Amino acid sequence: MKKLKIVALALAISLGVGAGIGGLAAANYANKEIVVTEAANIVKGDTKDNIKKVQQRLKELGYYTIAVDGIWGPKTLAAVKNFQRDYGLTVDGIVGTWTERALGITLSSSGGSYGNSDRNLLARCVYAESRGEPYTGQVAVAAVILNRVKSSKFPNTVSGVIYQPYAFTCVSDGQINYTPDQTAYNAVDDALNGWDPTNGCLYYYNPATATSKWIWSLKVEITIGRHSFARA
Repeated sequence: MKKLKIVALALAISLGVGAGIGGLAAANYANKEIVVTEAANIVKGDTKDNIKKVQQRLKELGYYTIAVDGIWGPKTLAAVKNFQRDYGLTVDGIVGTWTERALGITLSSSGGSYGNSDRNLLARCVYAESRGEPYTGQVAVAAVILNRVKSSKFPNTVSGVIYQPYAFTCVSDGQINYTPDQTAYNAVDDALNGWDPTNGCLYYYNPATATSKWIWSLKVEITIGRHSFARA
């Protein structure tokens, strides 16, 4: 997977509900070099079965003309981009939620299994970080956390991601201990079941309160409610 090197300046992290910049933990120090990875070709996982499903559907639609082999190569990438262009989707070559839906297929998540303690912690974080946001925005916050768990540049557990130093405002100000409502649990369940409104983003922030120069340098992929989501 292609790697990008980003030199981060000293960051000032503003506090408050929904104002968290979603996991800039390592970037909180001056002159740190951070290596982050780009999103996978398929957000739910580049498994052979998932790639085959994408290739087969693209072949049925006339976008992919060679063998369905479960290997992601330049022909598959080009077919996905051509499909996205024709269907008015973001042309990034990544099979995320919207591309999957447009293809009319259901892919399997390779993110691993999560226990009840993970679900409860996710709900607490979603509630503390995004209560009052649109429902899709709450799912998106949960999805960002799960995307980090799957990224090699973040801890590989839900608790590790959420409690990574300086990662989430709600941990810093104690709101992680608030009792989540049912909406937060519903949002977490949707994210655990594979819904990612961000299409693989690893960061989010509130433009009205964020003061980090580094977070402002990231390309915003989607804005939901008061939060901007970036893939880095």
